[in-house]
Amino acid sequence: MIRSHATCWCIVAVLGSLAVSGSVATAHHGTLVSYDRDKAWTAKAVVTDFRYMNPHAQIYFDIKDDKDHAGHWSGELLPNPAQLIASGWTRKRSIEMLKAGTAITVTVAPARAGGMVVLIMRILNDKGEELLGAAPPPGAAPRPQP
Repeated sequence: MIRSHATCWCIVAVLGSLAVSGSVATAHHGTLVSYDRDKAWTAKAVVTDFRYMNPHAQIYFDIKDDKDHAGHWSGELLPNPAQLIASGWTRKRSIEMLKAGTAITVTVAPARAGGMVVLIMRILNDKGEELLGAAPPPGAAPRPQP
């Protein structure tokens, strides 16, 4: 009787752990469905802040309208920090290249929920050089070919 009672509690504990870990594992994976890549747009912007953090780095920037009023935007970078590091985009490099006041051009996908939140798909510096996007950043090791 004691053995079956202990076995029952072990099963309950394992099932509970699996339920919690399953919800945690799937909790973050809404990034791609949260943004509408079919409505992507590109604009010139000025960085106001960059945060190299998990699960995705965040960039904050201003885009001026035709009347010179700034709109304050926030963007999530799709690559996570481990992927950024693997492509040569370290914390130090990010902070240097995307410090406040830096002029950039961003290509973004707007949030499906609306607002001034976007998924960052590409970042160019003021010289038109790709900092982040489809190609590895300048100076990064070439990506391995399958």
